[in-house]
Amino acid sequence: MRRFVPSFLLCGFLLLSACLPLDSTPPTAAPVPTDTAPPTPTIVWFPPSATPTLLAFPTYTPTPEMKTGIGSRILSDDFSAGSDWDTAISDQGSAAVSRNRLTLAAQPGVYLVSMNRGTNLSDFYAEITAHPSLCRGDDTYGLIVRATGTYFYRFALSCNRMLYVDRITSGVKLVIQEPIPSGDAPSGAPGEVRIGIWAAGSEMRLFLNDRYQFSVTDASFSSGSLGVFARAAGDTPVSVTFSDLTVYDVDYVPPTSTPTP
Repeated sequence: MRRFVPSFLLCGFLLLSACLPLDSTPPTAAPVPTDTAPPTPTIVWFPPSATPTLLAFPTYTPTPEMKTGIGSRILSDDFSAGSDWDTAISDQGSAAVSRNRLTLAAQPGVYLVSMNRGTNLSDFYAEITAHPSLCRGDDTYGLIVRATGTYFYRFALSCNRMLYVDRITSGVKLVIQEPIPSGDAPSGAPGEVRIGIWAAGSEMRLFLNDRYQFSVTDASFSSGSLGVFARAAGDTPVSVTFSDLTVYDVDYVPPTSTPTP
């Protein structure tokens, strides 16, 4: 038996079918909007950060003052005149004062010395600037202190940046400071270095460019004159100039050790 479908229902069904594509999904009803605003995110003005680890810096013991007791200036020599210095010239080398400098030039194998005959120093601090212009390897130059005839101390710088100290007694050499390297010594030529020697009693201290290098203790010679030297140890000449000598008085008494009962 055929059922009768009302025409308005059939029409509505046909209209709906005609409005949708064949492979489409029927629309889903959207939510009804409300007047409630969505939640506002909280702004963090000062976001937390990791707590830094505190760095521990080591505490160093300050270096003691090594130029103790320096007093008034007792000598200043700009080498404008050479009357107080030994000068000479020969086939072996020369020592000459010119243009505010004392220049020592020695042939290979020659050891050359120039002494200042106007000085007789006991406790003192002396500074002089050395300018090696021809110097290499084991060639040496430096200062002579507390000299009396053939008795003196010799502070030597080599052109391979080594430092040492000799005690000379009538031509016999005794090393009282073995050679040690120093970054303050010029490496060959040309170069420049300010040499300082502090002497009080039996102790003597070496400075280069105002930096302490080492101390030696020897009571053999207590006073004497001051000089400079240059030695060509290899098969090439050596030439070193010296300038701006300054000498200060030193008033210093070394501390005595507490006797042990």
